[in-house]
Amino acid sequence: MIDPQCVTQPHFPEANDPLGEILHQLRVDGSLYCRSRLFGRWSLAMPVLPGKMMFHIVNKGQCWLSLDDEAPVLLTQGSLVLVPHGHGHSMSSELGLAATPLFEAGVKRVSERYETLEISGEGESTEVTCGVVGFDQVAALQLIQQLPPLLILDELESTKQTWLNSSLALITSEAQQLKPGGETIITHLADILVIQLIRHWLEHSPQANQGWLGALRDKQIGLALQAIHHQPDKAWTVDTLAQQCGMSRSGFSARFSQLMGNSVKNYLTQWRMQLAQQKLKHQRVPLIELADALGYQSEAAFSRAFKRVIGVPPGKVALN
Repeated sequence: MIDPQCVTQPHFPEANDPLGEILHQLRVDGSLYCRSRLFGRWSLAMPVLPGKMMFHIVNKGQCWLSLDDEAPVLLTQGSLVLVPHGHGHSMSSELGLAATPLFEAGVKRVSERYETLEISGEGESTEVTCGVVGFDQVAALQLIQQLPPLLILDELESTKQTWLNSSLALITSEAQQLKPGGETIITHLADILVIQLIRHWLEHSPQANQGWLGALRDKQIGLALQAIHHQPDKAWTVDTLAQQCGMSRSGFSARFSQLMGNSVKNYLTQWRMQLAQQKLKHQRVPLIELADALGYQSEAAFSRAFKRVIGVPPGKVALN
């Protein structure tokens, strides 16, 4: 039998802080990094990467970032920018240049996780460290959905952020020299920077107090979400979750719907099915055992719920 804890996220610290627990479990998955030295006039088209995020650190010089309907942003030395939803975008020395797809620009693979790119030309040079990262936990994916199209920290804003200044300085030094072990230092520091940037947004953006994140921070509804996340196998009802929060059934149901834009029952089912989908992507598991681990009395009931929420039967979810 599957232990229900194996279907949930990694063990959380003992604390009544649901949002802190979400941050605690962020783990970078499937990262790839590229160090670029770009001279003269250039423009690169970054690909659409569903389910991934791309970040850029300007180690030297400056460049423009253009994304869909967003106004172009000038990134200067020391800037850190995250494109969290996998949207295609462009990086360029100046606006208006025709962009070359990144994969056609001469990228050279150094290792499984590290690449380099050099574009020759006359004029100023720009050095950029780029990365593609993902988070494969259900709670992390929920958090990412609420992030804005761009997260940016520039050098002016970061003057009070010692962690950013020191990390960027070390990445810049390693990227320019690439001594033995430099690749490992860059990739690990870049992973940390992405998480720190998300944390910075959570601490300073009004948007982080809305929707799912706002509900997590709510003293009462946050307890219900914490209970669902910790024990998805338990036979939760509106009544039992209301008791967790010390609220009446009607008051809890109304406040949950107001904050979440979703009913308690729908959220519980969606959370369970997202956990099941992630489990099926990475492990072969009998459906009856997965159903039991998520609080379903039969494989048939579980399969019906899975298809209704995910859109395909559980047997159609591919194992990575």
